[in-house]
Amino acid sequence: MKESEVTDDFESDFANLARLAASGSVEDVRLYLAKLVRKYRTIRPAFSAKLDQSLKSSQTRSSGPSVMRRGPAPADSQPLLPQDQDTRQSLVRVFDDRESLAAPILPEALSKQIDDIVREHQQRAKLEAHGIRPTRSAILVGPPGVGKTLSARYVAARIDKPLWVLDLTTVMSSLLGKTANNLRLVFESAKQGQAVLLLDEVDSIAKRRSDDSDVGELKRLVTAILQEVDNWPDSGLLLAATNHPELIDPALWRRFDAILQFDVSDRDAVALAIRRFLGRDAEQFDPWIGVMASSLMGQSLSDVERSILTMRRNALIHQAEPLRLAVDLALRHAGTMDKVARRDLAISLAREGAMSHNQISELTGVARDTLRKYAGPSPLKGRGHKKD
Repeated sequence: MKESEVTDDFESDFANLARLAASGSVEDVRLYLAKLVRKYRTIRPAFSAKLDQSLKSSQTRSSGPSVMRRGPAPADSQPLLPQDQDTRQSLVRVFDDRESLAAPILPEALSKQIDDIVREHQQRAKLEAHGIRPTRSAILVGPPGVGKTLSARYVAARIDKPLWVLDLTTVMSSLLGKTANNLRLVFESAKQGQAVLLLDEVDSIAKRRSDDSDVGELKRLVTAILQEVDNWPDSGLLLAATNHPELIDPALWRRFDAILQFDVSDRDAVALAIRRFLGRDAEQFDPWIGVMASSLMGQSLSDVERSILTMRRNALIHQAEPLRLAVDLALRHAGTMDKVARRDLAISLAREGAMSHNQISELTGVARDTLRKYAGPSPLKGRGHKKD
């Protein structure tokens, strides 16, 4: 950097620092000082060291809580959340599930990946003693409703930290350069607040820089994200989630330590989810959980939960028979199922004896010969009357 450029930067930085000091916001001043420490660490190391020492001294003298403290916050205080300077709205949404949170329903291999990350952070001292750092960052990839955010909450709870989710509605700003500043503030605050940070819908702020449809501001935003990811501490955990991995800049992909692939759940996982969503009603619906799982297979677990809760409401309000409700739910989804799923549903209905083979065949399109082959003779005839 040329000397004239350094001088211009000094003047600009001093003016910004004076403006923050005049506003009376002590925390903003400290955050800006921390930024200057990082900025001048390479080009002006002596100056950076002096700023760092001043910052540490001010923290020692301060009697109030500060987001710049590196140690854990007092038990009766909460870390200050980053706010947009103009609107004063929080830039993050907070989930603190440390009291209790059930493990998400995921395939075994994915659950193991998540548990390994948790154990690494629980035993971070052991790893560091051998010169090994734990996983610092991971990206969660998959369609909506498959448990990405719930998994992030679960990981944060297991390592005894809150989860901060980047709130795109307040972080994104129409003012030039403001979005990047908001983003840096979130990263810095999350590090100081010792929170797990989740960049949800990261593809919206980290698009490929080769995309000519985006303005220069978004491209600069990607550069800012890359810098913050590089500076993320080994003691922290940074997560990102996306439904569109193809949109993300390749340079960001290379910076994640782990990639967690979330897919739509299989039949066994759906059945397990149904049992959990049924709650206290699980026992009375137990004989037909397999039937419902066959019909709901391929849907996201959030959609499965919505269907089960609707069914439970109907059971309570209309006093309907569990069998009738389970069959109705299954048949509502039969039209959107592929051939194999429809066959599995039809066989499940036949085995349960819920209706005759004729009825099942008419509703699902599965041939009666197929039903007899896999489920045996029908215990019902015609419209459902039992054989004599």
